[in-house]
Parts: sequence; structure tokens; C-alpha cells
Amino acid sequence: MLPMARFPGEIARKLIAVLTDIDDTLTSEGRLPAAAYDAVERLHNAGVAVVPITGRPAGWCDMVARFWPVAGVVGENGAFYFRYDHQQKKMWRWFATDDAARAENRRKLDVLGKNIVAQVPGAAIASDQLYREADLAIDFCEDVPPLPEEAIDRIVALFEKAGAKAKISSIHVNGWFGSYDKLSTARVFTRDVLGIDLDAAKERFIFCGDSPNDAPMFALLPYGCGVANVVDFVGRMAAEPAYVAAGRGSTGFIEIADRILAARKGAGIKAAPADEDQG
Repeated sequence: MLPMARFPGEIARKLIAVLTDIDDTLTSEGRLPAAAYDAVERLHNAGVAVVPITGRPAGWCDMVARFWPVAGVVGENGAFYFRYDHQQKKMWRWFATDDAARAENRRKLDVLGKNIVAQVPGAAIASDQLYREADLAIDFCEDVPPLPEEAIDRIVALFEKAGAKAKISSIHVNGWFGSYDKLSTARVFTRDVLGIDLDAAKERFIFCGDSPNDAPMFALLPYGCGVANVVDFVGRMAAEPAYVAAGRGSTGFIEIADRILAARKGAGIKAAPADEDQG
């Protein structure tokens, strides 16, 4: 992983979008600082689409898509994308599985959640579970005392034993039934909303992240950027970012945004009007 200061200016000037994780990437210590939100808005106003790609629940993602200066949001590790059209005043929602499959999967996940909590002392159903459509989040450090790596690995193993996919974030283990992930739905989003083939234009996108569930995005995008806390997971990720910021969490995201914006400003790239809707 190279330092963010070495991120190529020519790539920054060609960027279409910044895809980004939320927890411990845009946030620090569970808070979204004003400066991090401002960085998102500055990217938006500069004509760079911002798309959060997160493990957070549908209830949160509805708010993010509606109120943040973003082109849309991919949530629950790829279970769906939401996009709010400000001109039509309409929320567009796409799901990776149909209503019947999500209902059946919810029944199985409810049983599985009880089993995991019973078998892994200290683990808990995540407090945002009430607002989820398609997955199960097991909290290992957000609202519970941090669990050791062995316990986190045990949670993953119990998901996989039940036939579910499991991914580790900085705060939760998320599990679901289905073949989708952050990357597969990012591909659908960029095709449907931005009208661009993500694989064909991968050098014009970056992903910002911090933890193992971001690995599919880092594997595809050659100019992926991690905030400094991604180093905590070295050896536990299938793929790592090409560049890493000096700052952790939101401080690192701001550093990444500043690097991109400075390169674009230096090239005289015209910013979009502040009220332009990219959604």
C-alpha cells in the first residue's frame, strides 16, 4: 500500500465517482464529523459522484440517499441500492433478491441469530437490526465490549456452517443468504444509475474503505484507497487497497478527498453547481 500523497494526479482528474464505506471510513469513533460530511459535499459539487457502499441497514440507507449529497447508496453489503430523484421526488429501490426470498431468508436468519448469540459469549444482535431488509448483523464491538479475533472467527464459521455468506466489518459480522456482495451491486448501480460499466471503466472509480468486507471492491479497482485503520486488518483481507491515507477514519477520508480535489482544481476542471442533482 502506497501513501496517499503518491496517488496519481492524472487518475484524480479523470474520476467519475468515489465509492466509499461509511463506518470507520467516513466516521470516527462512531460519529460523522462535519469536516467529513463537507468532504463528501465538496466532491459532489466538484462533479465527482459519491456513492456510499456500506453494511448499514435499509432504514439508514433511505435517509442517506434522500438527504446526503450522494448519487445513491448500496446497503447491507450489496442487498440493494437506493437512489433518490430530487426532481421527481421519488425514491428508486433495487433489491438483489425478491420479496419472497427475503422473507424466507429472514426466517432462517432469525433462527441463526439466536444460535450465534447462544454459542459466542459477548456477541449480540446489532442494535440496527430492526431496520434491516436482508441480512443479519452480529455486533462484536459497536455496542458491546470488543470480542477477541477467535470469537469473531467463530461467528463467521457459524454463518458459513448454515450456508450463509459472512463478511467482517470494523464493528459487525454481517451474514446473508445469497450470492451478492458490495461489488456485484456496485456494478448494477453504476450501470443503472451512472450508465457506466464499472469493469470497463475501473480506472475512473476509486473505493475508500477500511475492513475485510471491502476486499471485493479493492480487488477490482486498481486505485482503491484505504484509511489508515485498514492496516489493522493486514493478513485478514483477501485484497488490500493500492493507496493508504495517513489518517484513520474520517481524517483519512478527508485526506483522500483533498488529494482528489487538489488535483482536479490544479487542472482547471470546472466544478458542478452546488445545487446540481447527481442522483
